[in-house]
Amino acid sequence: MKKIVTSSLTTLGLFAAVGIGSAKDNSRVNFILIHLDDMGYGDLSLTGASSYSTPNIDKLGQNGIFFTHYYSAQAVSSASRAGLLTGCYPNRIGFAGALNPRSDHGIGDQEETIAQVLKKVGYATSVFGKWHVGSKYEYLPLQKGFDEFYGIPYSHDMWPNHPTAKNYYPPLPLYDGNEVVETMPDINQFTQLFTKKSVEFIEKNKKNPFFLYLAHPLPHVPLAVSEKFRGKSEQGLYGDVMMDIDNSVMQIMQTLKKLKLEEKTIVIFTSDNGPWLNYGNHAGSSGGLREGKGTTFEGGQRVPCLIYWKGVTPNGAVCNKMIAGMDFLPTFASLAKAALPKNKIDGVDISELIKGNFDTTPRKTLYYYYKKNSLEAVSNGSWKLVFPHSGRSYYEYEAGKDGIPGRVQGNKQFEKELFDLRRDPGEQYNVLNQHPEMVEILEKIAQEAREDLGDDLTGYTGKNRRLE
Repeated sequence: MKKIVTSSLTTLGLFAAVGIGSAKDNSRVNFILIHLDDMGYGDLSLTGASSYSTPNIDKLGQNGIFFTHYYSAQAVSSASRAGLLTGCYPNRIGFAGALNPRSDHGIGDQEETIAQVLKKVGYATSVFGKWHVGSKYEYLPLQKGFDEFYGIPYSHDMWPNHPTAKNYYPPLPLYDGNEVVETMPDINQFTQLFTKKSVEFIEKNKKNPFFLYLAHPLPHVPLAVSEKFRGKSEQGLYGDVMMDIDNSVMQIMQTLKKLKLEEKTIVIFTSDNGPWLNYGNHAGSSGGLREGKGTTFEGGQRVPCLIYWKGVTPNGAVCNKMIAGMDFLPTFASLAKAALPKNKIDGVDISELIKGNFDTTPRKTLYYYYKKNSLEAVSNGSWKLVFPHSGRSYYEYEAGKDGIPGRVQGNKQFEKELFDLRRDPGEQYNVLNQHPEMVEILEKIAQEAREDLGDDLTGYTGKNRRLE
């Protein structure tokens, strides 16, 4: 039996490890990446949600691995997704913030996406749901390695019904491939519609290796839910939405079981960033972590990640090793025996962790970048050093209600702080003065980041950024 790294969070203490199997044919393993929008660390019944239940999502952890220290590539949608798809820190490839319908930016031709990497070794590839890494023709999914795309090019709040910017955005388009097939679609059908497309894709490719990227636009606002789950949660509309998504996961897993594909399919469930807290009762929960979306505190980037591969992942394991969204590309490439991109990437291969070999530590450091290119913090997995910066804070203003956002403090000044994440995941106790030796270690990590990627806060441009 492999050593299982246990969690300090009491809500995770229910899981115990059992035996580990082995894949029959790694070169033919399928990949399903279920990627939510704005789901926080505390938004699963597995992690403390109590007014609704997510039993099917929880089963991925009960039958697989719960990675408690998973970090999105950045704390905002477009940058996070660019990092996930290319295996790079978003600022390495010139990504920052959330692109809007007027943006002329996207993933450049010098970068390779997960889909492009896998297509070279015969994989069918698809994305259903939200894209948000470039809405011009040359940046849409079919030009970035995907065989199929059915979904929206950016966030579904970027439409004329926006609560605070009415008629600023154009009608929301729904794409099939490169063609707009509908404008202002019924967003209440999104979760079930994109699930249906995903199931059809799996059935069509049951004899071929495939990569399915199911990028649910929800629970990002405006919240929307199918009729079957409306009013079903004690928490209101947000809980309804999470139950709708849980049903989507059930449908995906039932399809894999029916087609006898569970043993050759890795299923990953996670989120692009933490909760948009100023939306109040229409926002998720950070689960006690500090701040939320749009911040480099833990609540902005640390979100649940569940990975299940029948016969390979240990049942009910909890892994506290640090991993990040950039790590999926090199991991998929390794398992599929595909070549990595020619340009430098930042992801690391976590396939040994997926197999339950928790004695390995593939990711040693994490850089928390935000804004255009500001290095706001660094971590070695146990300790985190926060640098002086200005940024968003949710804690000093009243939250919004029923889809209308509350105010946030947009320019709060944060001081230099050191946190022991093992004892203080909520980042409440600054121990900067007590541990000068750890500050020195983390400062060296930060300096490596500045020289490589740059840092607007200290005036470094960086030697290895690839800007379009």
